[in-house]
Amino acid sequence: MQAVGGKTLNAEKASRFAPRAVAVLGATALVALVVDQWVKHLSTENLDPNEPKRILGGLIYLSLLRNGGAAFSFGEAYTWVFPLITLVVVGWIGWMATRLRSVPWAVALGLVLGGALGNLIDRLFRAPGPFQGHVVDMISVFAPNAERFPVFNIADSCLTVGVCLAVLLELTGRQRDGSRLKGKSQATAESDTTTGKEETA
Repeated sequence: MQAVGGKTLNAEKASRFAPRAVAVLGATALVALVVDQWVKHLSTENLDPNEPKRILGGLIYLSLLRNGGAAFSFGEAYTWVFPLITLVVVGWIGWMATRLRSVPWAVALGLVLGGALGNLIDRLFRAPGPFQGHVVDMISVFAPNAERFPVFNIADSCLTVGVCLAVLLELTGRQRDGSRLKGKSQATAESDTTTGKEETA
């Protein structure tokens, strides 16, 4: 009965969210969103599409670009689809937050949420119209345009880092409920050790 009760207690604990993790998720998303919109505002006010600004010795160029596609200018012919996808992503993250107990996962999901909302705001409120607005991009690597590398923005960067962090957490066995999966070799070694103890006893 105790074992069953213990399993039930652990299941209930895993199903609850940790306020700290949810707070980290919200704070990360808010910072990402504010920085993204602030940089976009500065870009539209100060950058000229025809006069890219060279910084870091030419490693980075700042050049204003209106992007009708997804991150890194992909899918420009399907602008209306991306806000719908973003709403699904936001809903999924909201659902995940109800059982989130891992701070690293909170950071990853917060970056994805902030990046998704940053570009969603552009699509909803910028020209040419709602659900068809063009996202403001401004960062280019190695060249003043998209010849060598697509032009992107802070929101795209947050999305990319957030997804990469989530993949890394999955690969290292870190779960969203705060637990950690054991590697196969470690689990096998512990099983052999336990079996040996039982045989000795």
